[in-house]
Amino acid sequence: MTSSTSTVVNGGISFWYADDGLPAVREPLAGDTSADVAIVGGGYTGLWTAYYLKKAAPFLRITVLEQRFCGYGASGRNGGWLYNGVAGRDRYARLHGHEAAVRLQRAMNDTVGEVVRAAEEEGIEADIHRGGVLEVARTPAQAARLRAFHEAESAFGEKDRELYGARETAERITVAGAVASTWTPHGARVHPVKLVKGLAAAVEALGVTIHESTPVTEIRPQHAVTPYGTVRAPYVLRCTEGFTANLKGQRRTWLPMNSSMIATEPLTDGQWEAVGWAGRETLGDMAHAYMYAQRTADGRIALGGRGVPYRFGSRTDADGRTQTATVQALRRILVSFFPALAGVRIEHAWSGVLGVPRDWCASVTLDRSTGIGWAGGYVGSGVATANLAARTLRDLVRLDSGQGGRTELTELPWAGHRVRRWEPEPLRWLGVRGLYAAYRAADRREAATHAAETSRIARAADRVTGRH
Repeated sequence: MTSSTSTVVNGGISFWYADDGLPAVREPLAGDTSADVAIVGGGYTGLWTAYYLKKAAPFLRITVLEQRFCGYGASGRNGGWLYNGVAGRDRYARLHGHEAAVRLQRAMNDTVGEVVRAAEEEGIEADIHRGGVLEVARTPAQAARLRAFHEAESAFGEKDRELYGARETAERITVAGAVASTWTPHGARVHPVKLVKGLAAAVEALGVTIHESTPVTEIRPQHAVTPYGTVRAPYVLRCTEGFTANLKGQRRTWLPMNSSMIATEPLTDGQWEAVGWAGRETLGDMAHAYMYAQRTADGRIALGGRGVPYRFGSRTDADGRTQTATVQALRRILVSFFPALAGVRIEHAWSGVLGVPRDWCASVTLDRSTGIGWAGGYVGSGVATANLAARTLRDLVRLDSGQGGRTELTELPWAGHRVRRWEPEPLRWLGVRGLYAAYRAADRREAATHAAETSRIARAADRVTGRH
C-alpha cells in the first residue's frame, strides 16, 4: 500500500459526506415572512434549539435559515466526539465559584446520554458507540499534565473516571510510547453527518420550516436579513459558531479556528489486531497541539489536529480542502501513534472551522432588550455542548416570553456570559499563528528532553491566550 498523498480525496466538505452522501438541498427563502423564532444556522446548535423549542411549545412558528445546507459547517466535519468536555469550565469556576462549575460539568456529563436518548427516540442511526473517551500521555511532561487533568476532572464530579498506567493502557490500545492514560465513560463515537441529517429530518417532521441556500447577512432586533427577504420574529437566535465572522458587525466576535482531519482506508483484521482499540473509545492525547481520533463504524481511523490554525481576516474555507503539508503532518501523527500502520493509505482529508471566543469560554445568551440570542464558542467540543446550549437557549426564550420559569439550565454559569472582542488584524493573525508555533515547539522540546514539567513556552502561550 502506498503512503502517497497524491491520491487523497481532499475537501468535498468531509469524509462523512463522501461516506453518507450529500443531502438534497431544501428550498431557499422566497421573500419576506414572519415567525415566532428565527434561528440563524442549520448546524447542531440551531437544529437542537429548534427541536427542543418545538417539543416544548408545538404552537411556535420556527424558521431555520442556513446559508448552504444543514450540517455544512462544523456539524458535518468534526471528529465525531460526543463527549463531556466544555470550554471555559475552569474560568467559570473562578468567576462563579467551584460549585457552579460542577453543575455545568454534571450537565455536560448528562448531555452525552441525552443526545443518545434523543437519537434513539427519533430513530436516528448515527453509528453511535458509547465507548467513552481515552486520553493518553507519551512523554513525562504529558504524563504529569494527564495526572493533573485526571485529578481536576475528578474534583469537578467525575467520580467514575479511571487512571491507567502503561500496561493497562496497552491492554486497551497499542499506542507507541504510551506511559499513562485516563478514561471517562462520558463519551461516545458518532457519525457526524448521519446525526445532523437525522436531526434536520426530525425537526422538519415536527413542523419547523428550514430554508437552505439562504445566507443571513445581518441580524438586528426582530430581523434576520437575507438576499431573498427578511424574516421578522420577536426572537432571532444566532447559532453560527465558526461562521459567525461572516455576519455584519461580527468579524471580531468569535475567531474561526481551523481544524483538519484525515481518514484512512478500512483496516484489515491483522492491522486492527496490531492496534487493539476493541473498546472503540474516542482517542486523544495530552500534547499541546493535540490530536483526536475515532475508530469508525466501517473500520477506518479518522484522526484530526490543528493544521494551519487560522486564515487572515477570519476567512473560512469553501469546501473543506486542506493543505498537503497538513495531510502529511496528520499522517505522521497517525504512524507515530501506530507504527504498524506505516503503509496504510489515507483516503480522505478535509478541514473546517470552530468558534473560539477571546476567553475560550462556551456560552449561551439571550438579550432580553432586543430578543437576540446566541450560543456557541465551543472551541472544538461542540458535538455534545451544542445540545446542552440548545436546551439552555430554549429555557431562556421560554423564560423571557413568559412560557416558563427559571430552570437548572438558565442558572448555569455560562448563561448570559459576555466577553470582549478579538483584536483587529493583523494582531489576531500574528497572535494565533505565534500561539500554535509555540505549542508545537513546546511539544518538540518535551519529546526531545523528556522533561517532567510542562515547557515554559507552553505555559507562556497559555497565559497569553487566557486559557489558564
